[in-house]
Amino acid sequence: MAKRIRLAYLCSVLALPLWAQSIQNDSIQELQEIILISNTKNNTPNNPIASIENYLKQAKSIDMIQRGNYAWEPTLNSMATERISLTIDGMHIFNACTDKMDPITSYVETSNLQQASIQSGQQGNHYGPTLGGSIDLQTRRPNFTTSPQWEGNLNLGYETNNQLKTAGIILQYTSPKWYFQTQTTLRDAGNYKAGNRQEILYSQYTKTNASGVLGYSISPNKTLETQVIYDKATDVGYPALPMDVSLAEALITSIRYEVKPLFSFIDNWETKLYYNTITHRMDDTKRPPETIAIHMDMPGWSNTYGLYSSIKSTQKNHHLSGTINSYYNKSLAEMTMYPNNPNEKEMFMYTWPDVHTQYTGINLQDHWEIDKEKSLQITASMGVHANQIKNQIALESLQIFYPDMNNSKTRLLGSAAVNYIIKKSNWNYGVGTALGNRAPSVSEGYGFYLFNSSEQFDYIGNPNLKNEISSEINAFLSYTSPTLSSRLSGSFFHIQHYIIGNIIPELSAMTIGAKGVKQYNNLTYAQLATLNWSNTYKINNQWRFNINIRYNYGEDNDKNHLPFISPLSYGSSITYTKNKLQTSLELQANSTHNSNAQVYGEQRTPSYAILNWNINHSWSVYRNTMTIHCGVSNIFDKYYTTYSDWNSIPRTGRNLSINLQYSW
Repeated sequence: MAKRIRLAYLCSVLALPLWAQSIQNDSIQELQEIILISNTKNNTPNNPIASIENYLKQAKSIDMIQRGNYAWEPTLNSMATERISLTIDGMHIFNACTDKMDPITSYVETSNLQQASIQSGQQGNHYGPTLGGSIDLQTRRPNFTTSPQWEGNLNLGYETNNQLKTAGIILQYTSPKWYFQTQTTLRDAGNYKAGNRQEILYSQYTKTNASGVLGYSISPNKTLETQVIYDKATDVGYPALPMDVSLAEALITSIRYEVKPLFSFIDNWETKLYYNTITHRMDDTKRPPETIAIHMDMPGWSNTYGLYSSIKSTQKNHHLSGTINSYYNKSLAEMTMYPNNPNEKEMFMYTWPDVHTQYTGINLQDHWEIDKEKSLQITASMGVHANQIKNQIALESLQIFYPDMNNSKTRLLGSAAVNYIIKKSNWNYGVGTALGNRAPSVSEGYGFYLFNSSEQFDYIGNPNLKNEISSEINAFLSYTSPTLSSRLSGSFFHIQHYIIGNIIPELSAMTIGAKGVKQYNNLTYAQLATLNWSNTYKINNQWRFNINIRYNYGEDNDKNHLPFISPLSYGSSITYTKNKLQTSLELQANSTHNSNAQVYGEQRTPSYAILNWNINHSWSVYRNTMTIHCGVSNIFDKYYTTYSDWNSIPRTGRNLSINLQYSW
């Protein structure tokens, strides 16, 4: 079977692709949310030194699980990274940390990204299987120009709370035949302080990010482009976890070929080959010796080879699209424990047993404009997912619990979605339904004694898990006028064979102090729902008011609340803009989180409300542009924690930021 999968992978490289996703008219935009991160010269209405995570939080359906002040884990529709698709320019990149300290959002910088494209549910299956949806981080890319041009941007920033210092530079050259762009960003932060000036130890970090893109115009309709991103973080503290990170390093490379138009019936053909490698090293050497029961080293590695090839076509009132997508990932993690008694031997085990994952799939889409008011979007995908354990010692360790398990397993994955949209005058509304499934993650299927510090349990993977199967219903209603924009949307997910950990009383914990062992198993089902209401009111040409309200719900088949489900949340802001000056005042609030998910280690968190303010102003300097940004977050220094903060670590207290940008 593994040979057949490799053959399918090779064929996908050589095969002519079918169709690719197309975002070509307003009705499709109702199914997609765009978070603009930067424009051509990297001027933004928000804090330009903010992390990617701070931008993603603007999305209506995204939350962040925080384990410290660095590398927050995004969730979409209350589903974490196992159930959503995270990509950078369509490239699959898998974390190398068994504790999720390194979501792929941590390996990019705001200065390198143009926008985040967010799609809910099965509308996000363009690059592979998903249940909750997809987040595609789309990088900045220059365009060819009729004459040679140079542009650049210098960025310096400082934040008071954790003494964050940032510096960045972007250089860009464009011409009729060539373009290139390079950027470098440096960040260095100390421990942050929660409300009331309480210092949160082990929350420091240092980070360097560099990227480059080079494009060549082979002919007026053919482009060849290569790109590289390098990211390195050191001395990263995680106050909510028992270990820190000495190194998190990523190298992300790709080469892209684009033709448009190819033939009269094909609008665009794009093919990309990519490779990325992640190295992640957890250690506890910076913690006080008296707090360490036993010293451990926990490195992890993830390497991914992949490609996608896609085509867009317009046939009368049909916008056809589709993609062939394929990747091959190798995930390996290990743990070495050093006894306090030097006469005792070191203990070693594989926590990820060198799992090789192959996926090859195809996605098809037809957006049919029935008439000027009605449209129908149909999406379907099919793929083959295969795991194989390459390390014999690690396989034998898992066979202690699963004597009959094989070293490989192949699964068939598929999905389908239908959305019907009506646009009448100022009103848009639509309904949709979808069916999809996903395979277990490496940790869920093959993890070996992975310690969850929030629940205080060791986790063991289960290679016999069934695929999760999601049935989805979604709907939206929106109204737009020159002064008011309002949108109400909701989704409901019924997930069969929901994967979560159950206590196995007869097993003993490996981690000192752990309460016991949990094994990943399939529940009969779980249900999740999300409801969003967003409004923007334009008072006049200078003043704009926004308000957003969101409600989420999730429970298992025993009526237990699922973990990390947001309570009722509220956000509002008022913004004033005149010429090149913009200022805004923002309120963020959550209701009390009265969860009955104690069975999953979750605790009650009280309600909170915080106030933020920022101001931007730009002016010309010798035909160039200078921009200053100042802001204050958590103005009243509120001490608070949220439902998504690991081990209830508090969030950042009052923080003043200043940033200067010079663009030419």
